[in-house]
Amino acid sequence: MKITGFKNANVVFEKGIKTASISISDGKIVGFSAPEGAIELPKGLYVAPGFVDEHIHGAMGCDTMDASVESLETIATSLLQEGVTSFLATTMTESQENIEKSMVCVRDYMKGNHPGAQIRGLHLEGPFISVKYKGSQDEQHIKRPDAALFHHYNELSGMNIKEVTFAYEEEGGDEFLQYCLSHGVTPSIGHSNASGDKAREGFGKGIYCVTHLYNAQTPLHHRNAGIVGEALITDGVHTEVICDLRHICADALKVVFRNKKKEDIVLISDSSPAKYLPEGQSSHLGKQPIWVKDGVAVLENGTIAASILHLDQALRNIRPIAEGYSYADLINLVTINPARNVHLDKEVGSIEEGKRADFVILDEDFHVAATIVGGEVVYRGENCPEILK
Repeated sequence: MKITGFKNANVVFEKGIKTASISISDGKIVGFSAPEGAIELPKGLYVAPGFVDEHIHGAMGCDTMDASVESLETIATSLLQEGVTSFLATTMTESQENIEKSMVCVRDYMKGNHPGAQIRGLHLEGPFISVKYKGSQDEQHIKRPDAALFHHYNELSGMNIKEVTFAYEEEGGDEFLQYCLSHGVTPSIGHSNASGDKAREGFGKGIYCVTHLYNAQTPLHHRNAGIVGEALITDGVHTEVICDLRHICADALKVVFRNKKKEDIVLISDSSPAKYLPEGQSSHLGKQPIWVKDGVAVLENGTIAASILHLDQALRNIRPIAEGYSYADLINLVTINPARNVHLDKEVGSIEEGKRADFVILDEDFHVAATIVGGEVVYRGENCPEILK
């Protein structure tokens, strides 16, 4: 169902909610007057920008590392139910051959016209990480930061790598960082054993993101602030957080929301292929088997292996934690903040003239009534109004 726009809707802009109309043409926002045939939504529903997930491995039993168009389509279409309209296909630490196959698949996929949420690029999570903080990554394929190899990967991807997670403290970290900064790739410190001093040095030289804060990195200690402590006190450093209340407890999240500026927090799912699968069912993360257990995905040894979190649920989880945040402030955490972090904010992330007509229709409690990609209604939830059916 194609729509021409909305009339007198509760529109979630970056700075707050306003009653406004939106005009759509050729898949883009072209103005803020009501066009012919504009939709009038029932009271209690909000028009928000489509969600952006900058860190997601898979869903519905499918993984970016499958190097399969079918897997990517399954991930993309399943994400619509939680309001995601844009995402970065995220890789794992595997063999160079497998990483290359996955990147080529994503590159070619992005050239086509596919249903569902749109892949906006790649997030390379590894192999340039620390063995000590490898988490669920495969140790045998870990490498030191290598700018030449990363350039090879970037060229192979069609220059579509938008974010890379790396261990800055390892040999080659500075050269690697400079490559990222000169090629528009978001450098994110993570899976890293950097001391507080080293993290502060990296932030000073241009690192402006931390991969899943608290998880797989040096913790805050009273004699060494670690990556966590330095990230919490450094403005302008974006902190990814997994708000499933399992990766990070509520009180630790409160520390984040009381210390970081609103524009510096990015909610991610970091979801594995186990997302949307029932309790106890097996799946895979890269080449490693995983299971759904007690609300998370785990390896055979019990190590948490990414999440099964939905971004709409993440918003419900943090609402009572993020004191002083308005509805629009919370929406920004899954829209304009990640879009800016990975340099996609000229296309998506907020409701502005010239941007893509990607929206999610939500109720007061962030339940998804409908998801719209390029001006077309592509998902309808249980609370979808008749006018959008």
